Amino acid sequence: MPAKANTASSEASPGSGGNRKLVYAPRRHPIQLLIGLAVLVFLVLIGNSLLNNKNMQWHVVIGYLFDQHVLHGVLVTLGLTVLCQILAVIIGTIVAVMRLSGSRVMMPVAVGYLWLFRGTPLLVQLIFWYNIAALFPHLVLGIPFTSYHEVISTNTLISGFTAAILGFSLHEAAYMAEIVRAGIVSVSTGQKEAALSTGMTEAQAMRRVILPQAMRVIIPPTGNQAINLMKATSLVAFISGGDLLSNVADIYSVNFAVIPLLVVASLWYLALVTIATIGQTYLERAVGKGHGASAVRKLQGNLPDGSGQA
Repeated sequence: MPAKANTASSEASPGSGGNRKLVYAPRRHPIQLLIGLAVLVFLVLIGNSLLNNKNMQWHVVIGYLFDQHVLHGVLVTLGLTVLCQILAVIIGTIVAVMRLSGSRVMMPVAVGYLWLFRGTPLLVQLIFWYNIAALFPHLVLGIPFTSYHEVISTNTLISGFTAAILGFSLHEAAYMAEIVRAGIVSVSTGQKEAALSTGMTEAQAMRRVILPQAMRVIIPPTGNQAINLMKATSLVAFISGGDLLSNVADIYSVNFAVIPLLVVASLWYLALVTIATIGQTYLERAVGKGHGASAVRKLQGNLPDGSGQA
């Protein structure tokens, strides 16, 4: 039976001694082409409608895009993202190790932490920390076994920014704990046994052998979590934390240009997420060196005949 023309054809290679090379021709999908054209036309119409809509007030968008109040909000958003992500990684790593320890004390504490902070909405946690003064009006700080102590008003200590750090860090740490745990579990137990056989303690084996290998599994979802955290900082607007959306809301509450100012915020979020995504891509490539198909191709290229066979 002759081969289908649109699937494959065979031709003899010169000097190949009768070897035949398959040449695959791509199939045409007219329905997919029509759907793609329809989507393209729809997007063009939507874009044209937005560009020519006077209610968008593009002059307001351009005028406030680099406004000092907006730029300050961008810096606060970046600061919140970086600080909370660092704290989340530290806390999450500790919780992950506690959960994997097998201890009858630490393991239930870690499970309870995950249950609490993953089971309650982030917005509820932010509002709770912002209003913690209703539960503890004053905080007493002192040195144990001495008479020295200091009474601090909780309202003075817990501002919108501080509440945001507490809420985001503790909430994000619960997810980071599971990401780190998955990375640690992905490393074979033989690696730990080999490290212990050299005289390392379990803590040294975890720090020097297991965690470095687990980073290849940990980095990609951590990057995704950081990007989600950057967008989630917009929830700080509910507690007046001074982030990008908070400052934008302050502006449109005065001039009532709600849509143009929301467009300004959206453009900044898109720019920040794009930069973070590019950085994540390069970081994943750096961590993934020596693994996967790219490493195999590199190894094959270094062989004497370049064919992948020694």
